Amino acid sequence: IGLEYTRAHVFQIDPATKRNWIPASKHAVTVSFFYDANKHAYRIISVGGTKAIINSTISHNMTFTKTSQKFGQWADSRANTVYGLGFATEQQLHQFAERFKEVREAARLAREKSQDKMELSNAALSIAAPQDLSDELQSPPVMCVNGPEDKLFRSQSADITLSSEKERIKKMLSEGSICEMNLESELFTLQDSNAKLVAALHEANANVEQWKKQLVAVTF
Repeated sequence: IGLEYTRAHVFQIDPATKRNWIPASKHAVTVSFFYDANKHAYRIISVGGTKAIINSTISHNMTFTKTSQKFGQWADSRANTVYGLGFATEQQLHQFAERFKEVREAARLAREKSQDKMELSNAALSIAAPQDLSDELQSPPVMCVNGPEDKLFRSQSADITLSSEKERIKKMLSEGSICEMNLESELFTLQDSNAKLVAALHEANANVEQWKKQLVAVTF
C-alpha cells in the first residue's frame, strides 16, 4: 500500500570514504513510503529502471536530517549505508521530512504493539504450562512391555491368580466339610435306622418263636 510519494535525486554514501556521495540515479526518480502488510513494516522504496535503488525499512530510532535547504539524509544500519535525497524545492524537502516523522512514529507504535502481543503470548504460554504439566501428571503412565512396569503387572497378576486359587480351595474345602458333615449325618441316620431294623427283626423273630410255641401247644 503506497502511503505517499515524491520525486528526488537519490544518493548513497561512498562505502570507502564514508564522506562522499555517489549518485544512485541519473535523474529524479519516484521515492515512495510503503507499508508492507506481510511483514508489518514501513519502507521507503525507489526503483530506477529494473533496479531497486532504495529499499529501506524504517525503524523507530531512525532520523531524517536536513543538511541543506534542498537536501536531506538518513542512515540505514540494516542496509549498512546512508541515503541522501536532493529535492527540487525546499517545500518538497520539508514535506518529506514531516512524512518521515509520521511513518517513523507509526513504525514505533507497530513495534510496541508487536512486543505487547509477544508478551501476551508468552504470558499465555506460562499460564498454560502448569495445566499441561497437571494433565501429564493426571494421565495414566505408559506401561512398558519389557520394563519394570511389566514385571510389576505380571507379579500383580500372579498374586491375583494365587489369591483366586486360594479362595477356590477354601471354597472346595468348605464344601467338602459340608459334604462330610452331611455324610456323617446320613451315616448316623442309617446306623440308627439299621439298629431299629435289627431290633424290629429280633422282635419279629421272638414273636415268631412265641407263635410257634403257641401253635405246638394248641396242636397237642
